[in-house]
Amino acid sequence: MCSRVLGLIREQIFAGMFGAGLAYDAFVVAFRIPNLLRDLFAEGALSAAFITVFTDYDTNKSQKETWQLASNVLVFFAVLLSCLTLLGIYFADPLVNLLASDFSAISGKAELTIFLTRIMLPFLIFISLSAVVMGVLNSKGKFFVPAMASTFFNLGSIVGGVSLALILPRFGYPAITGMAIGTLLGGLLQLLMQLPTLRRCGFKFTPRLRLRDPGLKRIITLMIPAVIGLSPTQINIFINTNFASSCAEGSVSWLNYAFRLVQLPIGVFGVALSIAAMPVLARHAAKNDITGMKETMTSSLTMVFSLTIPASIGLMFLAEPIIHLIFERGAFTHFDTVATANTLTLYAIGLFAYSANKILVPVFFALEDTRYPLYGAFLAVASNILLINLTIDSLQHLAIALSTSCSMILNFIFLSTVLYIKTDGYSVRYLLRGLLKIGLAGTVMSVFLYWSRSFFSDYLTGNILQSCLSLFLIIGIAATLYGLLLQVLKLQELTVVTSKIYGKFKR
Repeated sequence: MCSRVLGLIREQIFAGMFGAGLAYDAFVVAFRIPNLLRDLFAEGALSAAFITVFTDYDTNKSQKETWQLASNVLVFFAVLLSCLTLLGIYFADPLVNLLASDFSAISGKAELTIFLTRIMLPFLIFISLSAVVMGVLNSKGKFFVPAMASTFFNLGSIVGGVSLALILPRFGYPAITGMAIGTLLGGLLQLLMQLPTLRRCGFKFTPRLRLRDPGLKRIITLMIPAVIGLSPTQINIFINTNFASSCAEGSVSWLNYAFRLVQLPIGVFGVALSIAAMPVLARHAAKNDITGMKETMTSSLTMVFSLTIPASIGLMFLAEPIIHLIFERGAFTHFDTVATANTLTLYAIGLFAYSANKILVPVFFALEDTRYPLYGAFLAVASNILLINLTIDSLQHLAIALSTSCSMILNFIFLSTVLYIKTDGYSVRYLLRGLLKIGLAGTVMSVFLYWSRSFFSDYLTGNILQSCLSLFLIIGIAATLYGLLLQVLKLQELTVVTSKIYGKFKR
């Protein structure tokens, strides 16, 4: 939550300083290359594969062998990613032209994007090594410090980036350069702040590279198909950026601002639950406890649905007042607000599927079968390209948001069906019973949001204080109403949480 809120503040600063135009379009595309690889590694293939193998070592092998594996993985990926970064810096020009070929039509836009790409590429090294450290700490039952580490990324980006953005123009550099360097500083901080906790867990670093280490081979074997298979959304975003660069000026920015807002519930609910569930799933798999693994998966999915479905409803009904409150100031105009709000509404449709996939894919990793996420990725990418080509002429940048959501839903249906067959069935009845309760509570909440949006319309579009108070009041009442209804309907995942909270207060 802290990380995502600070991330929104970071986007507010971008909106106020740069709006939705040349400079921010260039930054978004430049950051897309290391960020795509970050999502595949830090929240994807490397993290999931490492936790699967590390948990197996921690369960079945000696502590010395377990720590040697961690050291070997850190050295291997430090070397590999350094080589990839140097290649990326050298080939930045063709990479940018591949990603956003239409930028060359606008004077200085492609050149600025290439310059920013070269600055931010080393971010990949820091953030991927941070993912390995996070995997060790999560496997050891340490979740708070790794979760807070991304907060330091945003702090570094905000403090360092804004300071440099104000200073560098005096030396002839564009202000956006400071934000690029701030991103690099944030990535380094995210890695460094986890190291003291890692040391307290008993880790002793051994600077040795063993390419024939069986543990490293297992991790790489799991990663190769998963680099494509685990994060089809990121692959789609890469493709979408190319389409967006051919749309009207500001389209890349509108898509990015909207996706950042969708990332708030995904990060707080989807990624957080995935991080918590991953070591548990891996431990069940290490003990060959398939029943326990299926129970963990269905319970986690129910929790994800109970949190992301109301978040989707809220974003759809309140998209414009949310964008107005967060971004509409400085260089960010009302026209930008409407364009971003329409984009956010379409992204919100696929929010539940995006978050659910974060739970489903680690199950395949726990079973050490990454073929099906790979097939799902190809399915999602193919459907995404098809839908964009069919709708981009009429919907422009909105076609990209709609196709992303549809491809994520299709991927969810595919993965959940395959898992049902592969695990000889999981409790679909349990999931449907939970979804029925969530649907009833969500419907009542939707009626309230529809009424309140009309009732508070003048305040929602008023000054900052009016917008803030009315929006928080509406969200607060809607969330309370939804939670109370689920409590009355006795959704098991919610009653467990509330009983624990009540127990703590009672003591």
